[in-house]
Amino acid sequence: MIRLLTHSIASPPQVRLDGPKVYIRAPMPSDWQEWSQLRALSRAFLKPWEPSWPTDALSRPSFMKRLRRQATEWRDDLGYAFLSFEHQTHIMVGGLALTNLRRGVAQMATVGYWVGAPYARRGFTTAAVALVLDFAFHHLGLNRVEASCLPTNVASRGVLEKLGFQWEGLARSYLRIDGTWRDHLLYAVLKNDWRAPCTSLNRSGVAGLSGQHG
Repeated sequence: MIRLLTHSIASPPQVRLDGPKVYIRAPMPSDWQEWSQLRALSRAFLKPWEPSWPTDALSRPSFMKRLRRQATEWRDDLGYAFLSFEHQTHIMVGGLALTNLRRGVAQMATVGYWVGAPYARRGFTTAAVALVLDFAFHHLGLNRVEASCLPTNVASRGVLEKLGFQWEGLARSYLRIDGTWRDHLLYAVLKNDWRAPCTSLNRSGVAGLSGQHG
């Protein structure tokens, strides 16, 4: 595995992956205002697909708490969170993360993602998830990435199927979404299924590397 070290416990290390349409990088404290504005603008759009938001969801203290948790997850190889940006304008368009990362005989993680309402159905999410899959398979050495979505979320299903995820079943009352336990479709893609070219990993601001693929 790759273990990325950071200078600070306050936020994840500054890792960036570039694609032709978007780039993704670990979030920084300075992202709070743009992040909170995009999430606020997109609240009604995202509400049907996400867990209920706490009352302080968009506050700066809540954002900083999130970054501290994500920094710990990066350090301990438990999860990897990113924000996504349109490549030409550097405008934030959404976010995504590898979570519930399991090593040992499993070598797998779960991917989740969101896109701001103004940027939906423009290919940004598909491009960002492709980058994070490349990171998962080529830089973290994972064998399997799982995803789930509501059966009614046609756009999310389209992202997964475009990227080669295969439908594996229906999980009843799988996640509590917008205050209600909801069934989810389960998808997965394997390293041997993945055909995208290996991306370069820009580790600007990262103190060093330890460990190896495995």
